[in-house]
Amino acid sequence: MGAIDVPAGSDSGLSIPVAVFHGARPGPVVAFMAGGHGTEYSSIIALQRLILRLDPARLAGTVIIVPLLNVPSFVTMAARVNPVDGTSMVEGADPNGTQSQRALALAWSALTQPADAVVDLHGGDFGRDLHVPYSIWVRSGRPAQDSASSILVRAFGVRHVLVLDRDPDSPETAGSLVGHVLASGKTLVMSAVGAAGVVAPADLATLVDGSLNVLGALHMIDRPTLPAVKQVWLGSGPRIRMPTEPGVFILAVEPGVHVSKGQLLGYTSDLLGKTTGEIRSPIDGIIVHTRGGPSTSGRAASVEVFPVLPMRPARRP
Repeated sequence: MGAIDVPAGSDSGLSIPVAVFHGARPGPVVAFMAGGHGTEYSSIIALQRLILRLDPARLAGTVIIVPLLNVPSFVTMAARVNPVDGTSMVEGADPNGTQSQRALALAWSALTQPADAVVDLHGGDFGRDLHVPYSIWVRSGRPAQDSASSILVRAFGVRHVLVLDRDPDSPETAGSLVGHVLASGKTLVMSAVGAAGVVAPADLATLVDGSLNVLGALHMIDRPTLPAVKQVWLGSGPRIRMPTEPGVFILAVEPGVHVSKGQLLGYTSDLLGKTTGEIRSPIDGIIVHTRGGPSTSGRAASVEVFPVLPMRPARRP
């Protein structure tokens, strides 16, 4: 148990808590990370619980656990960004940049670079609530890497899987943790579980069990292989944005349900409650995310609908 220190640069330094378990037998190296967004609480607390579940004497290989990358966000309850520099701590790695950029660069070189597989956990956040837990299969277009990631995503055990295609060599991918993992050929597992601002026992159990399932699938711990979950494949869906003027949006359907193209999702009103419009779904799909509050102003999307794919999809050419 300890920490890695991000040296001061153009702004202050930072200490990031880390736990490392060296097993009694040789095996793979797996890095678990959470808290890049420091108010995604379920994933942070779940990795704290995972630390308490591991026994080096019964472990093969090495497990690196970073339960909270963005410490300043967690401490100040600043959603999605590091309040020290106002930027994200999940993209823009630069050893000579701001605190967030230096932290991400150090996390890559010291924590995920030594790993064979990386498990990156997320969840609901202030301003963006999550209603359907899902894992993410990020496909690089490299068959061996994508197959290895698929096996661990299935082992994680969450029923819904969002399928994303990312080019490891694309400038849009470079500089992010995901981009580094893909470009280096490592196996990647991502999952998003937990409502905004809530730490629910069921969500913690899903994340801890999923993490242990990954270690079991890699034969790093003695864990029975569970029957494969029949998974529902999702595509990335539209973010339905509200009017930018101050107002209110109220859902007319339950989050997490299937909706049809054109179906009424909710109403907008002014600050006195007068109805100003209707919001309808642009596609068939599942309401996965909603904005964490009724306000319509600002840049955040108010509803995200993910399409259900008919089968495990082939990668787009």
